[in-house]
Amino acid sequence: MTIEVCVFDAYGTLFDVAAAARQAASEPGQDRLAAIWPELAEDWRRKQLEYSWLRAVTGDYVPFWQVTCDGLDWAMDRAGLDDPELRERLLALYWELAAYRDVPGTLARLKAAGKACAILSNGSRDMLEGAVDSAGIGLYLDAVLSVDAVGVFKPAAAVYDLVGARFGCAREAVLFVSSNGWDAGCAASYGFRSVWVNRSGQPQDRLMASPAHVLSDLATLPDLL
Repeated sequence: MTIEVCVFDAYGTLFDVAAAARQAASEPGQDRLAAIWPELAEDWRRKQLEYSWLRAVTGDYVPFWQVTCDGLDWAMDRAGLDDPELRERLLALYWELAAYRDVPGTLARLKAAGKACAILSNGSRDMLEGAVDSAGIGLYLDAVLSVDAVGVFKPAAAVYDLVGARFGCAREAVLFVSSNGWDAGCAASYGFRSVWVNRSGQPQDRLMASPAHVLSDLATLPDLL
């Protein structure tokens, strides 16, 4: 079946989740953060995901902003950073995450090829709109779909259902793209043709299904179509 809709995860796929810690570490007076920011960013992201998975299992949904704050608090505690001003700065920067350099060109090529493009993310709607505006990629997107609409985080099937509900397309007509191996695998199991953008060279997750394609970045994604 011909691909009609290209759907992207947001954080780590389109937006650089390490950008907030990296930017804060470059600012004056942040020598301590400068020495540990990669570890802080990794811990922050890992806990953000873990908390979303746990809440998906237990049904205790809160907006993604809450798990983002909770993940940062854990990461700062682990790093021994008791600095309320730094915490507020990091959270503010998370609303302005930079897009990866391959993102605008890839989206532009897909739109030129006549494909609908959308975001499907665990992110809260207002968080996603802030990141899209900051990165200047809104002109390439036909929809920004947030789990806020269903009150559960990925990989719940109800989240992937949002794509069909919005675009009225069959699952097989969707190319789903994520930098998270678990997300790409679960999307493949759901019935999407999925692509794992393995930006960090990780081993493939052992899941119920595997992505149809594995790429190191988004630059060659339009060639798949």
